[in-house]
Amino acid sequence: MAADRPETRLAPYTRLPRAYHDRHILHSSVDAYGRAHWLLTERPPGPGRLDAPCDVLVVTIDDGAPHETRLTAVLPRFPRIEALPDGGFLLLGTRSRPSDRRQVQVFDAFGRPTHAFRVGDGVEHLLADETGALWVGHFDEGVYGDDELSAPGLSRWSASGERLWAYRPVPGTGWISDCYALNVAGRTAWACPYTDFPLLRIDPADALRVRRNPVRGAHGLAVRGGRVVFFGGYGDDHDRLADCRLTGDSVEVVAEQRLSRPDGAPLDRHNRIVSRGPRLYVQNGPCTEWWVLDLA
Repeated sequence: MAADRPETRLAPYTRLPRAYHDRHILHSSVDAYGRAHWLLTERPPGPGRLDAPCDVLVVTIDDGAPHETRLTAVLPRFPRIEALPDGGFLLLGTRSRPSDRRQVQVFDAFGRPTHAFRVGDGVEHLLADETGALWVGHFDEGVYGDDELSAPGLSRWSASGERLWAYRPVPGTGWISDCYALNVAGRTAWACPYTDFPLLRIDPADALRVRRNPVRGAHGLAVRGGRVVFFGGYGDDHDRLADCRLTGDSVEVVAEQRLSRPDGAPLDRHNRIVSRGPRLYVQNGPCTEWWVLDLA
């Protein structure tokens, strides 16, 4: 961490009520409407997996009020959760073989499983937009594995399992090796992939805009108007904030800071990050709280 960087503190956002702290947290996320969700189980899972198809509890915090949804017949894998606009949820296993046709389980608003499909191995990011379309970014083991669904590195899917768009290089970009950072706002996605870390913008019509970017290794980003802030980096830059200005074809760094917890304590080197438009949500262990940086 650069000692001369000024500090920016995250703000408290929301937390899991203490009544649920005896449950085991499988995953947590923040959806397109700012609602936080925790996926909980009564028994600790085995390494990377639940013990068997079972029921799990989703606790949603919306404007400070908790709401429970019990999901039934969850498959025995260590899942990630994402909320859908219709009140339903989907659970995704990050690792998947081509023979696994139930990598993504979709549940209705009552917690009942409705259908399942597959999006490819090595999932790094899963974000639903305001229409329910799913943006999926992959890490290198998925991209370079023997899985055609993962090979593009970034794709958009319908909640019914149809692939709607997949990344292909355009002038100024190469293939994605690892989707380091992904932001979804409205129906627009922003991504910053390894190896050259260009800033990509995919609009609702699937038009891809590319900007050269000098910031390396960021795992989160927030965007508002002509401003983008990148969070994270390699080594001592794990808590770096790079505040940047967007030009026609490039990203220009204006200032660098370090990001800390609301009380000023340093962040862990490994954080759970959700990027949504002008907001960057950050979570450290034990993952009972979400903090936020809001450019607005």
